[in-house]
Amino acid sequence: MMAKNEHEVKNDLFGFGDKNVAFAKYFIGTSYLNGLVSPDDNIDVNVSNVNFEPGCRNNWHIHHDGFQILLVTAGEGWYQEEGKPAQLLKPGDVVAIGVKK
Repeated sequence: MMAKNEHEVKNDLFGFGDKNVAFAKYFIGTSYLNGLVSPDDNIDVNVSNVNFEPGCRNNWHIHHDGFQILLVTAGEGWYQEEGKPAQLLKPGDVVAIGVKK
């Protein structure tokens, strides 16, 4: 039996990606990374599709140099900002995360 939303997550619009070994130290569990925009001298933004195995967690962290925008395309998971309640994210949800100083 497939996990909830497993088919949608593994076959989503942007591709599942490879095991995220480059940033594994920032996760508890396994995540997968698919870079969508190649680095370029004229582009100073990173756009990636990140998928999480069930139970995978991203460690608490701060973005000092820019914003992060979460676009939930498939599956579901939890997001929480410091001092705020956790929120369940589902496909179609968008979270804009500002710079912390």
